[in-house]
Amino acid sequence: MKKLLLVRHAKSSWDHPLLSDHQRPLAARGERDAPRMAKRLLGNRIFPEKILSSDAVRAVQTAERFLEEFARLEPEFEKTGALYHATSGNILNCIRQTPDRIACLFVFGHNPGLTDLINSLGERLDNLPTAAVFGFQFLCSRWEEIGRKNASFWLYDFPKNQSPKIF
Repeated sequence: MKKLLLVRHAKSSWDHPLLSDHQRPLAARGERDAPRMAKRLLGNRIFPEKILSSDAVRAVQTAERFLEEFARLEPEFEKTGALYHATSGNILNCIRQTPDRIACLFVFGHNPGLTDLINSLGERLDNLPTAAVFGFQFLCSRWEEIGRKNASFWLYDFPKNQSPKIF
C-alpha cells in the first residue's frame, strides 16, 4: 500500500509587492498554521518517509515547518520546479517517479493543481485551503501504478477545522 498526503502551501505574504510570485514567503498566519498541521499529523502517528516540495519559497517554507516537526524521523526532502503551479497531470507524474521503497509521501504544492488532482482521483473538493492536508491510500506496491482505480480516501484536515478527527 502507498500513502500520499497532498499539502497546499500555508498562507503567503503579499507585504512585498515587488517580489515575484515564486519568491513570496509565508505570512505570519502561514508560519503559525504549518507547524500546527504537522503536529496534528504527528499526534495521529502519520509520518512522511519523503517530502517532495515545489521550489517556490512559500511551499519550501511550509515543507520546512513540517520537517522541523518530523526531524527525528529523518525523512528525505526534495525540492523541484516541476511542482511550481503544476497541473494535476504533472503532479501525478512527479509522484509516480517516487522510489517504491517509500511507503508514505508528502507533496507540497499549489492550487489549482492540487485540488484538481484530488478531484481526478475520485474525491470531490471545491478548494484545498492553505496549509490543508488531503490524503489518499493506494492499493498497489509501485508508485507508477497509482491512479483513480486504486485510490481511496484517507484523511482531510485544515487549520480552521475545529474538530480534527483521529485518522
